[in-house]
This record gives sequence, structure tokens and C-alpha cells, in this order.
Amino acid sequence: MGNIGFRIRKHFERVDPVIVKEFQGIATANIGDVMGRLWAMDHTIKPIGQPGIHLVGSAFTVRTHPSDNLLVHKAMDLAQPGDVIVIDAFGDMGNAILGEIMCHYAKTKGISGYVVDGPVRDIEGIAKMGFPVFSKGVSPRGPYKEGPGEINMTISCGNVPVEPGDLIVGDGDGVMVVPKEEAAIVLEKAKAQEHQEEAIIQSIYDGKWDRSWVDDCLNQKGCVILD
Repeated sequence: MGNIGFRIRKHFERVDPVIVKEFQGIATANIGDVMGRLWAMDHTIKPIGQPGIHLVGSAFTVRTHPSDNLLVHKAMDLAQPGDVIVIDAFGDMGNAILGEIMCHYAKTKGISGYVVDGPVRDIEGIAKMGFPVFSKGVSPRGPYKEGPGEINMTISCGNVPVEPGDLIVGDGDGVMVVPKEEAAIVLEKAKAQEHQEEAIIQSIYDGKWDRSWVDDCLNQKGCVILD
């Protein structure tokens, strides 16, 4: 593929929509636990708006020059319903990459949300919409529309590699990236993790939570407890 730095890939494999739907409501913390506590975007990528927003969808990736959103606009035209537009803006905080108008357009197209390694703006309007947007921060300074940039190539967002079609899950704790070829097995393990935690919580209220593992662990590490 020539013209590196200014190119667009239109077709790629996405996660099975049935699997995507099954991830609805599963906490990013549980997903992270069953993925070795890796593949979580940096803590600076946070949700815009009220608590309780949950984002799930296949990654539609964009790499854009910091301060520019020409390729983001093209991504909005190309993305399919259920896609999450994931934007690598190099973490630069100079210019907002998108705002409320672009969110309204994405919403009408059935796009699930945005994840931006960079700033956004119009956060009050976005919050009122209830449209899922995760970003590194905010800035009132608008973007340029000159390029360059790339669509649906491998990117980095929040210090995690993202391939087109990877599963994106976001909630109040942050954003997880699930490699698309691993989505089914991660789903199975995350559901099991949820059930295990539900059982632990119930055992707490029943007064039956076994805490012996704490002392066992400390003993194995040679910890000395002084009176």
C-alpha cells in the first residue's frame, strides 16, 4: 500500500456482532483481570459525561496528525453501525479533535462512540447527548483539516496497540482493547469472572468469605508480624 501516511483501508474483519452484544454491560475491570491486567488504555483516556456510560464495538481506527481531523471526518462517513472510531492523535493536547456536531452525526449513523488519544471540546453538549466519548482531555481550540492521516491501519491509543476490528469496551473505569481473534474466549472468561465476584460478594454478607489466603500469602513471602 503506497503513500504511507495518507492512506485509507475500507475493508477489514470485525468481531461477530453476537459476541459484541454479549459484551454489553461487562465491566472493563473484569475484562482486564482475565487478560493478565494488560490491554487497558492509559488512565488519562476517560469518559466524557455522566457516570454509567458503557461503550462496546469494533474498532474503526484513525491515525491523524495532531491538531487535524480531516481523516476523522472521512472515518465518520465510512464507519458502519456498531463501530467505535478510535483515534490516535499522538496524545497531543493542543487542539480538540472533535466536538458536539461530529457526535450528533456519528449518532445518526449508528456509530457506537469515539475514543480519542487527544482532546475533545463541547463537553457539556456531548454529556447531554449521552453519546459515548472517551478522551485524554478537553480544549476549546478547534482542529485543522489538512491531513495527513490514515484510516484502518494499526494505531496506538492510550499506549495500547489497536488493530481495525479489535473489540473496544469502555466504562467509568476506562477502556479495554480485546484483540478480535481473542474476543470469544475473553467473553467466556469475563463472564466467569463476573459470576465469581458475585459469589464473593454474597459470601461477604453471609459472613463466610475465607480470608486465610492473606496470611498464607504473607507467610510465603516471609513477612514478620510484630506484637
